[in-house]
This record gives sequence, C-alpha cells and structure tokens, in this order.
Amino acid sequence: MRPLELDKAFTLIEPGPVVLVTTSDGGRSNVMTISWTMVIDFSPRFAITTGKWNHSFRALKKTRECVVAIPTVDLLDTVIGIGTCSGADTDKFARFGLTPLPAQVVDAPLIRECLANIECRVVEIVARHDIVVLEAVAAHVATSRREKRTLHAVGDGTFIVDGERLDRRTLMASKLPEGV
Repeated sequence: MRPLELDKAFTLIEPGPVVLVTTSDGGRSNVMTISWTMVIDFSPRFAITTGKWNHSFRALKKTRECVVAIPTVDLLDTVIGIGTCSGADTDKFARFGLTPLPAQVVDAPLIRECLANIECRVVEIVARHDIVVLEAVAAHVATSRREKRTLHAVGDGTFIVDGERLDRRTLMASKLPEGV
C-alpha cells in the first residue's frame, strides 16, 4: 500500500448515486447536480449536501421542498453540464433539453428523462455541515426506461457506473432476527 493524501480520503467512500435536485421558487424552476447524498433510514429520509453558494439552495430553503431525480449513465454529460453552470443566469431545463413534469405533492418539477423522481419536503437543515435532511412524500419510477445504470461520482472528476446486480435477498433475509 502507498500513502494517500488525507484530503483525497473521501474519494474512497464517496456516496452515490449522483442525483439531480429540482426546486421551484414560485416563478421559475431550477435543477442542480448533487453528488453527496445519503439514505438516513427507511422512513424514507434522505440527506443531500449543498449550501448558500448554490443558487437552488435559496429556493430549497424558502419553499422547503424539492424533487430528487435519479439520472442514468446516458445523461452523464447533461449531469456535468448542469453542475457546472448557475441557475441564476441559465434556464437549465431549456439549455439541457430536460422535460419538467408536474409533481403530485410538491411544486418542484419531476424530470421526465430520469429513471426515478422522489418528491421531498425539507425536515431539517444542518447549517454547520450544509446538510439538508429530506423526507420523501411521493416517488415515481420510469419503468419503460431501458437504461437503468446510475452514476457514482468518485470526487476527482471520474465516475463509476452501476454494473451487474447481484441478488442475495434470500441470504440477507435469513440473517434477520425473528419478527423483522
């Protein structure tokens, strides 16, 4: 083994998948790329990391709702493009050819081109770490989508793509305690 610089250690455990988060401030919808996501529990609660530097954060903080959209590998260049420009001066839906769809519960739009969309409400904003805790209120999956492989950012400009799915549900279920 060789030493690794501590400021690169996060690349070993970078979470995933990369997601697109839509917001609406009442007048205009926006979308941002987020590579730091986390499942908190089965309730279902999630967390994303963003902050004041991000244009969408103001709408997220104001409306306390968003949509977490899960893109697939065929959208990689779009995901990067969205993440490298600002919604302050760019209509990202138009620029990147994304189709906003009305959500069932929140005002932020779903993204038709994504594999799945999760409508969320903000439960908490942990300012010290720029963590936004979200609770899902509705979820949608595009079952007709042929591409299902998601993206995972390594954190150094490279990405990992989901591969073969390994099914171990039977083995995992046999290890659960009685009644679970």
